[in-house]
Amino acid sequence: MSKQTLGPGDLLVRTGAITFLVGAVGTVVTVAPLLLHTKRLPTPAYFVSMLMGVGLALALVGLLKSALAQRHTTTGTGRGEGAGRGEGAGSAGRTVAGGRPAADQAAAER
Repeated sequence: MSKQTLGPGDLLVRTGAITFLVGAVGTVVTVAPLLLHTKRLPTPAYFVSMLMGVGLALALVGLLKSALAQRHTTTGTGRGEGAGRGEGAGSAGRTVAGGRPAADQAAAER
């Protein structure tokens, strides 16, 4: 077993995948008698087929939860100093490849 920690939506994705597979097997089992012209299965057997949709929904919710958590951590740590505070537009505070501030680089190029 892996010692990797589970992310925010990983358990939902795994549960959804397993539920989807159970529903897929149930669908094959319930459709087979119809194709083979044998006796139909009881109605509760057809409800197992509906687990495919439930599993898909669980997996999609897990993916959404994981993506939102990843987006939250990316935007939380990806902001530089002064970002979003209205501290001027243009190149103020940014540096270019040489390590010089972009404003100095622009002035030197004139």
